[in-house]
Amino acid sequence: MSCNLKINIIFELSYHTNMASIRFTLRSRLNKNVPIKIRLIDGRKLDIQTNSGFAINPKDWSDSTNLPKNTIDSNKKLIKELKKLESFVYDKLNTDMARKVLIDKFWLENSIKECFNRIEKSDSDMLINHIQHIIDTADTRIIKGSSRIGLSSNRVKGYITFRNLVEEYEKVIKKKIHFADINNVFVEKLTKWLLNTKKYSVNYSGKQIDNIKTTCLDAETSGLFSNPYFRQIKRFKENNEDRYIQTLSFDEINKIRDTEIKLKSLINAKKWILLGCELGQRISDLFSVEKTDLRYNNSNGNAYIDIIQQKTKKSVTIPVSEIALDIIENDMPYIVSTQKLNEHMKEVCKIAGIDEVVEGKKPNSETKRKELGLYPKYELITTHSLRRSFATNYYKKIPTPILMNITGHSKESTFLEYINQREDKDANADLFLEKLKSIKNTNEPKLRLVKNE
Repeated sequence: MSCNLKINIIFELSYHTNMASIRFTLRSRLNKNVPIKIRLIDGRKLDIQTNSGFAINPKDWSDSTNLPKNTIDSNKKLIKELKKLESFVYDKLNTDMARKVLIDKFWLENSIKECFNRIEKSDSDMLINHIQHIIDTADTRIIKGSSRIGLSSNRVKGYITFRNLVEEYEKVIKKKIHFADINNVFVEKLTKWLLNTKKYSVNYSGKQIDNIKTTCLDAETSGLFSNPYFRQIKRFKENNEDRYIQTLSFDEINKIRDTEIKLKSLINAKKWILLGCELGQRISDLFSVEKTDLRYNNSNGNAYIDIIQQKTKKSVTIPVSEIALDIIENDMPYIVSTQKLNEHMKEVCKIAGIDEVVEGKKPNSETKRKELGLYPKYELITTHSLRRSFATNYYKKIPTPILMNITGHSKESTFLEYINQREDKDANADLFLEKLKSIKNTNEPKLRLVKNE
């Protein structure tokens, strides 16, 4: 027999489940290491095969066990690796079939890479590069769950901040971060760095961890490999009990309205405070309001403003109160930077006597981080307080769905979390009984005495 004669010998090791089976196939020439292939079969629906990444000389293969001969250490290790691969593929198959993932040769190849962490790293697999890709394509991105296109300017700013943060962390760990690196150990270390080293708040740190997951998901959608662990990443945030929300009550708003202010910049801030507490919108949406946006109902004399919220792109109709209407019609405040407005608002509240000592978080000028303490209330008032004041003041006075339609919240749970309230189930039950009583009184038949003729 010529030594050049090619002979194909196939040895198979099969594992069976109720549906699919895995077979390790050895195609070989005599006296030469050859690849061990893995073949995945599921009836007539599926039959795919690819290299497992392992090789063996046919003389070291056992026909009786359909495994490498258990004679030398290298063969013993190979047996363990084949069994490990078989178990991993089965587990991943069950998970991905339930998620309706396409099972094909590409899937099988990636499963092998995942099992043995054989991911080839490239520039396109770098976390920082994909974040930049999202920023560069922001204006053409379709918003998830809608037909809208283009990320908001605030979301783009958020990605830029996230990119800068990742660049800083890469300098700390002295390596570039690839998607394959993002596992539970990586997330734990990054979380500790955000909270303990950078001293970021719980909510801000949780948002950055959530950005990791979002970027990994986007990369996977683009066809890049992401460590499957990213799906287990969970965003964390402060408990409601740990949140310190500052709002202005009706009495405090009246004190501000009745307080005489002389400085032009503070008069301007006073108007923004009154508008924000009356209209219930984010400051970015307040800044977009103009006199020409007013819409009047001739039949009842009411005034409205229709806007599309910049952050959520949600269309809302705002009822305009007399106080807000007077400001918008006669003397709209001018726009300043949010930072400057926050400073002026604090000064207005101080002059108005909003100085009750309350517990809250205030930025430390040296550490640039918020610190919990007791402060005069005016020191804690910011533009974020305005919309929350509207929602808090009218909660339980106006039906929650109506308030949500004005503030733009889609879920009641989110609305209640926003104002740091728990759902009052007793109040809901009382309202139901009250309405039920009203319905019964309306529909109850009335007896009428009929005189016999």
